[in-house]
Amino acid sequence: MSLESIRYERGRLEILDQLLLPLQTRYVKVQGVEDGWKVINKMQVRGAPAIAIVGCLSLAIELLKDECSDKKIMRQEIEGKLNYLVSARPTAVNIKLAADDLINLANSLSADENVTANDFKERFIKSIENMLIKDIEDNKAIGKFGCEAILNSLEGDSHVRVLTHCNTGSLATAGYGTALGVIRSLHAAKRLEHVYCTETRPYNQGARLTAYELVHEKIPATLIVDSMVSALMHARSITAVVVGADRVAANGDTANKIGTYQIAIVARYHNVPFYVAAPLTSIDMALSTGDKIKIEERPDREMTHIGEHRIAAPGINCWNPSFDVTPAALITGIITEKGVFAPDRLYEEVPK
Repeated sequence: MSLESIRYERGRLEILDQLLLPLQTRYVKVQGVEDGWKVINKMQVRGAPAIAIVGCLSLAIELLKDECSDKKIMRQEIEGKLNYLVSARPTAVNIKLAADDLINLANSLSADENVTANDFKERFIKSIENMLIKDIEDNKAIGKFGCEAILNSLEGDSHVRVLTHCNTGSLATAGYGTALGVIRSLHAAKRLEHVYCTETRPYNQGARLTAYELVHEKIPATLIVDSMVSALMHARSITAVVVGADRVAANGDTANKIGTYQIAIVARYHNVPFYVAAPLTSIDMALSTGDKIKIEERPDREMTHIGEHRIAAPGINCWNPSFDVTPAALITGIITEKGVFAPDRLYEEVPK
């Protein structure tokens, strides 16, 4: 059974505090937009799909308690709160696109004279709740298409070895996962020999979260430190790299967790296919290239400390970008819920 990063029923939202994993499993109540912003910003919840869903659900929780009967006031408050939630982690595009769609919905409902304030609230909340259901369906489709793409590139019925970076599973989505969803599909097809997951310094999402999910689901896996990727590809036959994405530009350039870019370079040198698994909501057609993606910088403490223990020399300067951008030329294919696309064909082929 997959882990639950999000527990929701109407009027109640809890998220699994991922800062405490793998040592503690504790759920945190989210009682409104302010709580939503905090758990996203502090990375108690992370992963672009999960960020969007938790942010929007936090608004649904708050809206349910709101007794306002003026549609215009509700619309104004919704727009302001959604823009506030987007500011919690600006690199991930999913929440921005979700916010834009919900603002458009609020504008439409507000302008429709046949929609009462209660109707407005019910239809708006239901739209957010449907995001949770759709994300799991999309992830399973991503897993299927990614599994097929990797297996179709092989001869015979050989088994595969996959490398992944950061966390892209049930803990980063509503359930099942994107890149880890592809790995789950390969495992279910009995074609997966082994998974290698990187530790993903400085926040250790691979060591804390991906390893936790792989052990939980009894998928054969080995943890490596980030600097071992070249040695791994030299020593072992890796079939493919599969990673997630926080934002994909129209030309296929992809922002993902820091360290992804160097893995793509190493994969190219060793002739290992490099796939990005992401829902269509991670593709930002408004951005022409990856150079225009805003890269979030995180606090120095994430580098200088592990928990409460300082590991770096006091007084040293730090540079801590949370993401890097992998050029489209290094990406074999982008796996979505609608199929696998060549990076340079996204604008022409991806459904608008």
